[in-house]
Amino acid sequence: MTAMTVRSWRTRFETQGLTKFAKVAPGRGRKSTIPQEVVEEIVHLTQNSTPEGETHWSTRTMAKRVGVSKDTVQRVWSARGLKPHLVKTFKLSNDPRFEEKLIDVVGLYLNPPERAVVLCMDEKSSVQALDRTQASLPLVKGRAATMTHDYKRHGTTTLFAALDVLTGKVIGSCLPKHRHSEFLKFFNIIDGEVPRGLEVHLILDNYATHKHPNVQAWLEKHPRFHLHFTPTSSSWLNLVERWFRELTEKALRRGVFHSVPDLIASIEAYLDAHNDAPKPFIWTATADDILARIARGRVALQAATQN
Repeated sequence: MTAMTVRSWRTRFETQGLTKFAKVAPGRGRKSTIPQEVVEEIVHLTQNSTPEGETHWSTRTMAKRVGVSKDTVQRVWSARGLKPHLVKTFKLSNDPRFEEKLIDVVGLYLNPPERAVVLCMDEKSSVQALDRTQASLPLVKGRAATMTHDYKRHGTTTLFAALDVLTGKVIGSCLPKHRHSEFLKFFNIIDGEVPRGLEVHLILDNYATHKHPNVQAWLEKHPRFHLHFTPTSSSWLNLVERWFRELTEKALRRGVFHSVPDLIASIEAYLDAHNDAPKPFIWTATADDILARIARGRVALQAATQN
């Protein structure tokens, strides 16, 4: 800035102190050249309409519609936090026992029982062993690493995983399918991993396999196991899904696997590396906070449905 500006602010500080120092004097600053009516029209069209034959507005389509420059449209959107080019997915659970299940699961996160292990468990099914049709090129200066867009499939595996909420360690096993028989095999693995004398609280989804009669019979013989089901359409409540995301981003998405055993070896290598220095995911939201947000979401969804 100029020396004149610095002197002006110093003089103002000497006379007014810090009381009004952060406020800009009225009449200062560049005046807007966009009529307020145009701004309101841009905002209204963005929130309540779409261009003909398209699903959402771009800066250019809006500029053409209103008769201003695309940069003007971008400034209006940025000032009001409007991002019509983005869309996020969501689904509100219709589970009649939603509140009961939510309170149960969140209670385990925030106030786990004594002498017990809380595990978030799920299956990552049909993980594909994808091989590229040509060799990938390495990262060099001025060029990102490359890989072919097409691939060859060499089969799939299913990863069963149970995340320890307290320590962040993961018990994992790759099995061919995700039937109740494989589910029971993984239960036996967990039973062997968790020290005797500790109760086992498992958080899992409502997949039919988890409620199979053979599973119920196994649980009757192993009374230290307690199942806690998340509400339907609420996978976000299961912390192991967060770990699955990291596995996908760090070990699977850019991986090249020549066979299913090669894929399993890579998954097990990531699992071992993670367990060498585990970090737990810290749950902070209370059940009341979540229920309040869900209630607001239902009101918004109902209003959108009526419109």
